[in-house]
Amino acid sequence: MAKPVSIEVWNPNGKYRVVSTKPMPGTRWINLLIQQDCRVEICTQKKTILSVEDIIQLIGDKCDGVIGQLTEDWGEELFKALSRAGGKAFSNMAVGYNNVDVNVATKYGVAVGNTPGVLTETTAELAASLTLAAARRIVEADEFMRAGLYDGWLPHLFVGNLLKGQTVGVIGAGRIGSAYARMMVEGFKMNLIYFDLYQSTRLEKFVTAYGEFLKANGEKPVTWKRASSMDEVLQQADIISLHPVLDKTTYHLVNKERLSKMKKEAILINCSRGPVIDEAALVDHLRENPMFRVGLDVFEDEPYMKPGLSEMKNAIVVPHIASASKWTREGMATLAALNVLGKIKGYPIWFDANRVEPFLNENTPPPAACPSIVNAKALGLPVSKL
Repeated sequence: MAKPVSIEVWNPNGKYRVVSTKPMPGTRWINLLIQQDCRVEICTQKKTILSVEDIIQLIGDKCDGVIGQLTEDWGEELFKALSRAGGKAFSNMAVGYNNVDVNVATKYGVAVGNTPGVLTETTAELAASLTLAAARRIVEADEFMRAGLYDGWLPHLFVGNLLKGQTVGVIGAGRIGSAYARMMVEGFKMNLIYFDLYQSTRLEKFVTAYGEFLKANGEKPVTWKRASSMDEVLQQADIISLHPVLDKTTYHLVNKERLSKMKKEAILINCSRGPVIDEAALVDHLRENPMFRVGLDVFEDEPYMKPGLSEMKNAIVVPHIASASKWTREGMATLAALNVLGKIKGYPIWFDANRVEPFLNENTPPPAACPSIVNAKALGLPVSKL
């Protein structure tokens, strides 16, 4: 018989049983569930990624809803187990849900929640941070200092890239891509070129207005351009930041051929999804072009990196921390919990999944709605009129 998975229980006599497969930041999400008569069970197993068997054991014979993580494989086995236990709600503590078979969940009548709207600025800030670190070779310089190798100023020591007046390229000008673009344009007076299937009118107006402001103050105005193709961005930009969704059309979007079209001293940033880059081809490109630099928060085969990547001095790699600000992670936990709670209580679906402030204001009760259910339409769930 399998060894029991360790758990922490809150409000043991609660009417509804909600399971969280990981401890999550903050306590507000726990309190909100308890206030609505939920028994909350939090898995405390010292294991980074739970197996399907572990989660089935957590679900047990009676479970109303589960809060899960993007590292877990939510498919036929888990949704069948949750449905058999009477569960009708699952929420990823993430905006993405590539780990979830939504069609299978729908088949079993399980609502699938996610947490958009809360991590836009935080993710954009990390992309900007990686850009600066790569441009000014900060990680290399830090390692140099810690190794005791610095013995005085030299003219060529860790010479990097000036951002002002250069061109920043954005692939995917949605919420996060646009937020990053605004940071780089306004913060460093960079020109913008972007590619997206849809025109980003608000972003264009922002850059135009900022350009007029600079011109009125006697400075060179910034410019923007909507590229006709992704390759146009890769060829013209000094910095390229990737912000597409991951699907069949964007898998290995950046490959050997496209890397060869970029400038030799370009900087590539990825805080979106790992598989949009052919990581093996990237390693080869970094090795052959030592002045080309990259900043990565996500990887093709997480938690692993392709062989050779960790050895590249011109690569900055961080462990999927784009959303890792205190406010954002606590907000994600709250939204995930409210998705599950809302379905248990029969609440409608919030009318705009990106307008999350009413759910995150700690001074007022959250709206009686599910913040974001990705298969709401397929399940025929009503939408809030608030």
